[in-house]
Amino acid sequence: QVQLVESGGGLVHTGGPLRLSCAASGRTFSSWVMGWFRQAPGKEREFVADIGWSGTSTYNADSVKGRFTISRDNAKNTVYLQMNSLKPEDTAVYFCAASGRGGSRAYNYDYWGQGTQVTVSS
Repeated sequence: QVQLVESGGGLVHTGGPLRLSCAASGRTFSSWVMGWFRQAPGKEREFVADIGWSGTSTYNADSVKGRFTISRDNAKNTVYLQMNSLKPEDTAVYFCAASGRGGSRAYNYDYWGQGTQVTVSS
């Protein structure tokens, strides 16, 4: 069982940065692929990025490449999402998730956090 708690969301102006954190419980954190997804009102949940268990393998969605960076600290059981050059279209609830497989499909992920709201004002 893994419990995930996101933090760091808030209101930011266009072009600004924000860093999200996701703290995980459990001693097996380092064995999970971790991902970030987002969901805007009226839209489906969208893949943002994932990171392999060691932190050396990452993959970003095209919509955030060059702006967002996913990282993890296995000693702290935490995964991060550094978001730079934010745009109004990045406004969404952001979720972290844990998976044995990873990838961009939400159904591959076994555990989900409650989400944190990110709002980018124009």
